[in-house]
Amino acid sequence: MQKLSPERDYRKFRFCRLNTPEFSHLKYLVFWPVFGFMFLFVERIYRVDCYYPMHCALDDKIPFCEYFLIPYLFWFVFLIGIHLYTLLYDVESFKRLMKYIIFTYSFAIIVYLVFPTSQELRPAVFERSNLFTEFLKGFYVFDTNTNVCPSIHVIGSLAVMFTAWHTKGLESSKWKFAFGIMAVLICASTVFLKQHSILDVFAALPICAAAYYLVFAKGKAKTAAE
Repeated sequence: MQKLSPERDYRKFRFCRLNTPEFSHLKYLVFWPVFGFMFLFVERIYRVDCYYPMHCALDDKIPFCEYFLIPYLFWFVFLIGIHLYTLLYDVESFKRLMKYIIFTYSFAIIVYLVFPTSQELRPAVFERSNLFTEFLKGFYVFDTNTNVCPSIHVIGSLAVMFTAWHTKGLESSKWKFAFGIMAVLICASTVFLKQHSILDVFAALPICAAAYYLVFAKGKAKTAAE
């Protein structure tokens, strides 16, 4: 990675300067608590009598593998990391990332409201007992099996990958390959941990494709024309 200097000195940030050109991009971060509330609403408050079960024959052929917990949890590092990096070194990429996130995550919430889904793929009993399965016992209790389609894990992973591919300092083929592999592993983890049906993964892809076109392909062309 080439050595870069931070674009902004956030030590100078004050709330009174939030509307200045130097710090106005930080207003995009308001979306995260808003999304948190919306997700809490559909998960814990807006409960319906009937959820559409997501399942296909391919799900039955995918084995449970607890070791995919590693990339599944790494998703949080993946997502937070690209926010911090772009905030420091490529503010325009941060703006594109947030536009992508706002479009796709909001669309997912709307889908959860109008087409509530669930999955019944989690193993009732683990064949092995180890640190990963012990963690998953508690995780399955904490994380509901509702509102699964499209997969937020898949959407977020591709958001990070696409952003990294268009960010200063991460343009090399090695970095693009690394981000691509990590995104694939995270997407795969959702089905190997039985957190999602493969249908949830497939449903996320057209949403991500549309967001990529609007934010990165079309958006970059518009910026170049200007």
